[in-house]
Amino acid sequence: MPGPGSQPAAAEAPAPAATGVDTNYVIGPGDVVQVFVWRNPELTVTVPVRPDGKISTPLVEDMVAVGKTPSALARDVEQKLGEYVRSPQVNVIVTQPASAFSQVKVIGQVVQPQALPYREGMRVLDAVLAAKGVAQFAAPNRAKLLRTENGRQIEIPIKLGKLLNDGDLKENVAMKPGDVLLVPESRF
Repeated sequence: MPGPGSQPAAAEAPAPAATGVDTNYVIGPGDVVQVFVWRNPELTVTVPVRPDGKISTPLVEDMVAVGKTPSALARDVEQKLGEYVRSPQVNVIVTQPASAFSQVKVIGQVVQPQALPYREGMRVLDAVLAAKGVAQFAAPNRAKLLRTENGRQIEIPIKLGKLLNDGDLKENVAMKPGDVLLVPESRF
C-alpha cells in the first residue's frame, strides 16, 4: 500500500498548456487570456488584454501583458500574488489570440484578402485556401512572403502556381505570426 505523498504527480498538475498557440507566442492588445491560479478558483479569471497592454485580475491590478510570453506573464502574476497567497502556481492560457502580433495577412490578387488568426503549424496553403484562392489576374509564381525578423523585413519568394497546380509541397512554407503573403497582379 503506497504511503502518504506517493500520489501520482499528474493529479496535481497546475493546468493544461496553451493549445493552438506557439510556445514563443507574444501576447498583444486584444488577446483574451485565462489566468489560472491552481487551488484558488476565486482568483482564476479570463480577461482581455486592454489597449494599454495591461490586464487586471483579482489582487493584481494593471499588470503589463503585452510583449510577454504566456509563461513569462504567469511568473510575473505569481510574483505579485505571492504577497497574498502562499506559493501560488499560475498558468496563463491565450484563449483568443486576436492581436496584430498573432495574425497573418493575405493581400493582393486573392479572391478574399484578409487577416487571419495565426495558429501553430499554419502554412502558405492554409492562408491561400482561407482567402478563397488566387484571383483571375494573379501572378501566383511571383508571390512572396514578407516577414520581419530581428527588426528587418525579409522577402521569401513563393511559387504559388507550382504549389496549387503541381502540388509542389516545398513551396508550402511554414508561416509565423505577423507574416504577410503578397500575391501580385500579372503583367500583360
